[in-house]
Amino acid sequence: MTFFLEYTIPTAPDETEFEFPHDDIRAGTTIPLSETNAEIVHAPELPARTSIIGATVPEAKLEAEQLILHSRCSEAALYDDPSNSLQEGTGILVSTFTEGEGWTDSRPDEYEPVSLPSED
Repeated sequence: MTFFLEYTIPTAPDETEFEFPHDDIRAGTTIPLSETNAEIVHAPELPARTSIIGATVPEAKLEAEQLILHSRCSEAALYDDPSNSLQEGTGILVSTFTEGEGWTDSRPDEYEPVSLPSED
């Protein structure tokens, strides 16, 4: 199965926005802001959609939690998307994650619940 995790990356606590050079001529090239005369695009947050390939729902959730913990985001959505689309909201919503509350399954009857390995 192919899952996609969608989340929004907030700025660092000491910054108010992300800044990117916008250069149609050198598209796809990373240029330090101090070395370009390109127009600067400002964004208060960054949307992200990351694939989690070949996983079961429980495995996808565990992998997604690792991404969430290292991204500074507090909410995320996990989609089952066999089309491998990078378009936001594509696929079937499997579960949502909220910091402090954990996962809420949108279709609990169709997917097996997450269970962590026991320490026996």
